[in-house]
Amino acid sequence: MSGTTPARVDGHTIELSNLDKVLYPEVGFTKGQVVDYYSRVAPAILPHLKDHPLTMKRYPDGVEGEYFYEKECPFFHPDWVDTATMESRNVRGSVNFCVLNGPAPLVWVANLASLELHVLLSKRQDLGRPTAVAFDLDPGEGSDIMTACRAALKLKDLLEEMGLRSFAKCSGGKGMHVYVPLNTKTDFVATKAFAHAVASMMEKREPDLVTSNMRKDLRKGKILVDWSQNDIHKTTVCVYSLRAREHPTVSTPLEWDEVEHGLRKEDPSLVLFESEQVLERIEKHGDLFVEVLTLKQKLP
Repeated sequence: MSGTTPARVDGHTIELSNLDKVLYPEVGFTKGQVVDYYSRVAPAILPHLKDHPLTMKRYPDGVEGEYFYEKECPFFHPDWVDTATMESRNVRGSVNFCVLNGPAPLVWVANLASLELHVLLSKRQDLGRPTAVAFDLDPGEGSDIMTACRAALKLKDLLEEMGLRSFAKCSGGKGMHVYVPLNTKTDFVATKAFAHAVASMMEKREPDLVTSNMRKDLRKGKILVDWSQNDIHKTTVCVYSLRAREHPTVSTPLEWDEVEHGLRKEDPSLVLFESEQVLERIEKHGDLFVEVLTLKQKLP
């Protein structure tokens, strides 16, 4: 199937292109399957994309080809794709992000071979107000997703001591992400300082397991608790987004019991899932990240 194929999505017509093009060569996963995944996961992912400015990570020639980040919503976007304007730190002055507030914009972006969907932690209505604190647990050389699970559980315990609930998702690669929903009045100065303090506290408690220092030579055999994502200009991969790995893995929400079980069994397959598995999980469990949208908490 080459050329274009018209699809009707939520009352809008989208010209889908090159649906037979293989984007994940290792497993023969095509662009058509990418579009199909995003159309099927839409009910779960759209609440997490709603009103959050989007950065696309596009792979026009698949995961083994060149890729690029695209913050500026393409000039040819349909008028039913919302945008949000943000002051930029570079000479352009401002950036007009795409905002995916419906199934048609989501499918339109998937058709651009944006395999990964990265969003700001704030919403377009108030770009200076983060809705959550996000920790990216990034394995250094000699550590892996199991090490990240161990660090995530330690982080969960530390946050609980502060009276805060947290939610885990695998990154879709070797790492883990831990979110602390706020949904209350705050700003990035406060959330970044808090995240940095928590990461430093973890490093003091678990010096053989984690580091809060960004230097790569200090990460060997450890997990970087990356607190720097809590910044008005930085994006984090959205829950349920595909990742550009050899297989079509997904940034998947996890129950804390699943993290513990995976660590106990030392089995990465218990915490790392591909697209079809994620759709089955949603069918069985619903959205395990749904409380991140509504749970109100304040920083201690």
